[in-house]
Amino acid sequence: MTHGQTHDSTRHAAPDFYDAMQQGFHWSVPTHFNMAEVCSRRWAAQTDAQARVAIVTHHAEGPAHTHSYAELQHAANSLSHVLQGLGVARGDRVAIVLPQRFETAVAYMAVLQMGAVAMPLSLLFGPEALEYRLQDSEAVVAIVDDASVGNLLAVRAQCPALREVIGIDLSNASDMLHVDVDYTSALAAQQRHFEAVHTKAEEGAVLIYTSGTTGPPKGALIPHRALIGNLTGFVCSQNWFGFPTHREAALAPHALPTGSDAVFWSPADWAWTGGLMDALLPSLYFGRPIVAWNGRFSPELAFTLMQHHGVTHTFLFPTALKAMMKAYPEPSHQFKLQLQAIMSAGEAVGDAVFGYCQTQLGVTVNEMFGQTEINYIVGNCAMEWAPTLGTDVSSLPPEGAQTALGRPGGGLGNFRVNVGWPAKPGSMGKGYPGHRVAVIDEEGRECPVGVPGDVALNRYNQHGQPDPIFFLGYWKNDKSTVGKFTGDWCRTGDLAVRDEDGYLWYQGRADDVFKAAGYRIGPSEIENCLVKHAAVANAAVVPKPDAERGALVKAYVVLAPGFEASDALVAELQTHVRGKLAPYEYPKEIEFTPELPMTTTGKVQRRVLRLQEEERAKAK
Repeated sequence: MTHGQTHDSTRHAAPDFYDAMQQGFHWSVPTHFNMAEVCSRRWAAQTDAQARVAIVTHHAEGPAHTHSYAELQHAANSLSHVLQGLGVARGDRVAIVLPQRFETAVAYMAVLQMGAVAMPLSLLFGPEALEYRLQDSEAVVAIVDDASVGNLLAVRAQCPALREVIGIDLSNASDMLHVDVDYTSALAAQQRHFEAVHTKAEEGAVLIYTSGTTGPPKGALIPHRALIGNLTGFVCSQNWFGFPTHREAALAPHALPTGSDAVFWSPADWAWTGGLMDALLPSLYFGRPIVAWNGRFSPELAFTLMQHHGVTHTFLFPTALKAMMKAYPEPSHQFKLQLQAIMSAGEAVGDAVFGYCQTQLGVTVNEMFGQTEINYIVGNCAMEWAPTLGTDVSSLPPEGAQTALGRPGGGLGNFRVNVGWPAKPGSMGKGYPGHRVAVIDEEGRECPVGVPGDVALNRYNQHGQPDPIFFLGYWKNDKSTVGKFTGDWCRTGDLAVRDEDGYLWYQGRADDVFKAAGYRIGPSEIENCLVKHAAVANAAVVPKPDAERGALVKAYVVLAPGFEASDALVAELQTHVRGKLAPYEYPKEIEFTPELPMTTTGKVQRRVLRLQEEERAKAK
């Protein structure tokens, strides 16, 4: 199959509004804009703020706990006063090392409305990963809970800029003694209104560190306006997010986006771009509830949670969907779902999962592509899900106005009226409205149909308007920022080909970064960690093809003199990496080798090892 172009073409007869959507879309970015204002403050100012649910905390046992927009804003105001009292000023970085929980949303809103910069850090980060990011960002305050306090306190002495640590629900007496502020008591003492900072749309809002191929991770500074740039992709990939699609339903200028009954959930960590920009913030922007789950993912948990809370829209990694498909081939026998949209990203969904979502989950999955620096730029908007009233679309209420029952196997309703375009299984999709996306060559010229090139986003859309999705640059790294661009084109480093219909088909990374189980893996950080072990003289990390996860992290290791290869040493090195970095970064397989392929200038040729792994996989 060449780039998916021999897929069944019967869906091409379905309505395709892509060209009209792209040409008819214009950006409207105000001079002043603040993420917290649109995600919390404006909803808290409405008469229904006490009843409008913002966060639903799911518990494996016992009833869920709901938090209103009024409660969210009230807590954010209090925390902003606490942070202000600790000396946090406009532009300062505040580390948020928390899982999916209500207080995490509060922390983001509190930091953002102050004009400070939120720096999310995953609970998966070990001490070494935390130390680098805290030092590089010069974060002045960190907010932690029981799960993250230990690793943070272990490196605090090496982070001189970190003045204060705020602890939430700490259970260990020693941890309580070593943090500076107790969250609950501090907020209780600050029960008053907070006057939000009138930030410019161009100001930095979020600093997210992203892995690279050479050197340490880079901090991508995301401006407040990026949320605006994010919205077209979010709405399209979520099949209009429960809003009517007929033209007379269009919002008046400055009107609140009401009229949706969407309930969102994703297992994506709110510390990552996927969890923050693709789930938490857009859900709150539209004044809808998002379910928070602080625990391990499992297929049973996913189905149970979605059924219990009536989840209508979700973002699920292909790895998660594969696990769900294997565990519950016919989920309708056990669960009653109400899904209207599934967005998936991180790797290709594949034909089997694509078909499973259609026939068993009652939704045509919308694949999406983006990266931290320029998020949510490519994808699909299939507008297909299981209708409420049987399978005869002609008997339905106005398009997009009904709630789905998610009747697997009952036939998909096509709600593609005025909006949407057909999805091709395995394709990345097309550039979302407002984003001028192309496949370009080394000189920045657009590649012909079928010719591989670098997926790139232009600074300006087709109407010549600046695209608000762009990051401001890499933190304290102007060289890498400049290197990201060829003229007005921002390169993603991902290779693709464009077919005759304008759909993009992923071809792999242009550099050595790869994805394993949906996580972006930068080999340099893992290699540096391995080399710190006394037994390792040199190391190279590459992806090993894997049917389940897309790829596994594999390390080639050159041993230092005096050490011998053994299973025990493999386990020791794996534990070494797992303890210092994130669990998903440790090498699942280690191969000892007398030498690594090197260039004449002394650089490791990871590409040689990557191709070797691909050939081995083909030979099996």
